[in-house]
Amino acid sequence: MPVGRFAPSPTGPLHVGNLRTALVAWLAARSDGSTLLLRSEDLDPASRPEHEEGQLADLRALGLDWDGPVVRQSERRPLYEDALSDLDAAGLTYPCYCTRREVREATRAPHGDLPEGAYPGTCRDLTAAERAAREAEGRPPALRLRADGARASAADARVGVVEGVVDDVVLRRNDGLPAYNLAVVVDDAAQGVEEVVRGDDLLPWTPRQAHLARLLDLPVPAYLHVPLVLGPDGDRLAKRHGAVTLADLDGAGTTAGEVRDLLLASLGLPAPGGDDPLGPARDAFVRDRLPAAPWTPPGGLLTPGDRS
Repeated sequence: MPVGRFAPSPTGPLHVGNLRTALVAWLAARSDGSTLLLRSEDLDPASRPEHEEGQLADLRALGLDWDGPVVRQSERRPLYEDALSDLDAAGLTYPCYCTRREVREATRAPHGDLPEGAYPGTCRDLTAAERAAREAEGRPPALRLRADGARASAADARVGVVEGVVDDVVLRRNDGLPAYNLAVVVDDAAQGVEEVVRGDDLLPWTPRQAHLARLLDLPVPAYLHVPLVLGPDGDRLAKRHGAVTLADLDGAGTTAGEVRDLLLASLGLPAPGGDDPLGPARDAFVRDRLPAAPWTPPGGLLTPGDRS
């Protein structure tokens, strides 16, 4: 009975795609009679308490619950610093002075076996003099992992083994904030998370996080990557697609219960019944039977209009 979690970033309201992933995370945990934790990944400067409150309200509106208090990354900085100290002591970090533009240009080029968009290690072997020159220019360094082209893998309940070459990911941003890859690995281990349910846009990050966990002598969780929800144009669902949040949809005449039922149908699961609305779906849930393709909501749902 693996401990699961749902970990949104409170930078705005959850949209239908986020809610569908949350529903799968809930079903995966509850179908096993297991624990589901909720973590607020609020390190992003755009995070706001009111966004977190709204997200929790939306989850409850769908009938989802969780175990224990909400854990916030902003309150866990010492854990990340301890992990950075361990990696640094092992000689596995280096400062990176690249600007965002330089990183974009560097990652556009192919780099052998590295994944698409991988950082090629531009600053990996700078001399002390070269580092001093960049610091003299006023460039605050990020801190990167010295991965040395390692290969790593992890298990996914839907797609099987996820394997890839690891690039030199950012561990601490140049504004001093812990980076996503470090924080999520440290938090999942510290909270005893054994299964990570998330969107399959994060599949490429899985080998990187598995490698980082092993370097820190932490357990690697199992994964369940959920196909994305797309807008009518075939792109990943976003606010530009119209009514994509519960509040938007409610204003257009679609209740939270109707959204829940639509999400269940999109997963091939039975509709609610009786006093336990999610009971039939929970009892029927099987990880490797989830749809393999992205889902596009039916026409007219996302765009406010006359529903009479």
